Amino acid sequence: MSEVTELRGWTDGAGAILYQSCGACRHLWYFRRAFCPSCGDASPQTRKANGNGVVYAVTLVRRAATLEAKVHVPYAILLVDMAEGFRMMAHGDSDLRIDDNVIAEFRPFAGLRTPYFVKA
Repeated sequence: MSEVTELRGWTDGAGAILYQSCGACRHLWYFRRAFCPSCGDASPQTRKANGNGVVYAVTLVRRAATLEAKVHVPYAILLVDMAEGFRMMAHGDSDLRIDDNVIAEFRPFAGLRTPYFVKA
């Protein structure tokens, strides 16, 4: 009998970025769901990303939305196209530009350890 180990990602306190894929339609997405958002298949596969990506967009936040985030101002929010084929939003170095190759680290932000991208 084999035991299935559930993958843990940064939202569970682990240093990993998890994404899901659909065996029925091959769609990829970030943030776990019980079904495929493209075709509705109820058996998505959870996978661990390698942390590599390319910056798609960058925004510099100068006004924090919460008191917890205020100590981090200014901070960069990125959209990153991950090597596996999905796009995610995360924090990163403020000198990053569109098309920069990046790799994920995990750093504290507003009480959580979150993905943080630096130049690869």
